[in-house]
Amino acid sequence: MSAEWLIAISTAGTFVVIAASAAAALLQLRHTRGSNQIVALTECREKLESEEFQNAREFLMTSVPRLLADPSVRAKLSDPIFPSELRPAGTVANFFESMGAFVRFNIIDKTIACDLWCAVVVSSWDAILPVTRIVRVENPGVWENFEYLAALSQDFMIRHPSSYPPGMRRMPLE
Repeated sequence: MSAEWLIAISTAGTFVVIAASAAAALLQLRHTRGSNQIVALTECREKLESEEFQNAREFLMTSVPRLLADPSVRAKLSDPIFPSELRPAGTVANFFESMGAFVRFNIIDKTIACDLWCAVVVSSWDAILPVTRIVRVENPGVWENFEYLAALSQDFMIRHPSSYPPGMRRMPLE
């Protein structure tokens, strides 16, 4: 066998080894991304189920409308510091702002996030909307990732009125 053939065979062998290494690296990156997504989803679920967050959502739904009836509270929303009277509402909005960023930058898959939490996202967005309108006069970009997540969630709810798999039999409820 000539030297040229040996060089050609070794070059082809090197190419195969490099291609296999690249494929293994891509597979490992995919598994790492999946693991990171599981961690992010677990942390979001734990936060959403926490008593502190549940209390903050209840405050957002029940107390914020009453507080916004007070002109002095509404005026404070134009200040650079979020008013302490509304801090639980800000906690909810900031959490969904982070979750929206995770979805937007593909840290959390949008289909999974919407399937699990679309209703809570949309109801929270609807409840914080009066606050957002006032705050955005001075800070137009506030809670844009939350808005993005809410828009995705609304669209998901329209496309999927039920997340139950089509054609799958249902369990009796009686």
